[in-house]
Amino acid sequence: MTTLYFVRHCLPNTNNHDDLTRELSEQGMKDRKLVTSFFRDKKIDVVLSSPYKRAVDTVSDLADTLGLPVKTYPDLRERKVGAGWIEDFLDYTKRQWKDMDYKLPDGESLREVQERNIAVVKEILLDYSGKNIVIGSHGTALSTIINYYDRSFGYEDFYEIIDTMPWIVEFVFDEDGKIRSIRKTDPKK
Repeated sequence: MTTLYFVRHCLPNTNNHDDLTRELSEQGMKDRKLVTSFFRDKKIDVVLSSPYKRAVDTVSDLADTLGLPVKTYPDLRERKVGAGWIEDFLDYTKRQWKDMDYKLPDGESLREVQERNIAVVKEILLDYSGKNIVIGSHGTALSTIINYYDRSFGYEDFYEIIDTMPWIVEFVFDEDGKIRSIRKTDPKK
């Protein structure tokens, strides 16, 4: 069995509108200790992440505690919304979940996000078969991964976790790369 633990990043500094460099807020820096604590009794072999700072910072305390490096995968990044900042994010998100191909100019559709993230998941399953892997991720990117394996996961489910940071989703795969289970956890509870 191979277990992938996707960790949605902790609370970011929303005053920084640059996706790549958006750091964790002061609360986010505290909450990443919850991530480290959650994995304390699990045998983690590998720590991976989106290249975005908030995702890397969320799993770096765990990696440091375990003496492991954080390897980043560019295609695990969050969805590119478009050229500018979206003021009515919920309406935009609802449209995207209703039509997985909907996107703004210079942005990505949920289908595109899902396809590139699933391609990386498949690569990780081949490269780290039989391992327990923690992956720093994002709300939308992670939601599209869940949706790939469980088509019933949609906008309402995404909306329920929109403010849940961090959030951990465990995917267990058999030796053939087939999904066996998905379990969602809020480490604050």
